[in-house]
Amino acid sequence: MDTEWTVHALSAKEDCYAELRGGDDLLSVGEDDDFDGEEPVEIPIDGVLDLHPFHPRDLKTLIPDYLEACKERGIYQLRLIHGKGIGNVRRSVHALLERSPLVERFTLASGDAGGWGATLVVLNASSVD
Repeated sequence: MDTEWTVHALSAKEDCYAELRGGDDLLSVGEDDDFDGEEPVEIPIDGVLDLHPFHPRDLKTLIPDYLEACKERGIYQLRLIHGKGIGNVRRSVHALLERSPLVERFTLASGDAGGWGATLVVLNASSVD
């Protein structure tokens, strides 16, 4: 199944939403049904997800769906970029990863891969969907 994320945002500071497309399925993340901005930006399912354009309330849906999309494509090593900030997004991401049956392990990235502003994730290849 071809799966791609599309992010719609007026700017990185404003609310946005994402769609996960696969065949006839469509999943909207966010609340902006009247989006009237520029053309959507396509985000490839390549194992690297920058969370900066997303509103924190969307993470509880976005991250599990992104993990699933990566697993479907055979991508088992991921990097989630949450930024350094004060750590609220990082803690939310880690809480979601801890609860996911798809995740074998995760750790903060090394300094050359984003340091404490990114989390490296290894998906469990044998997990049941």
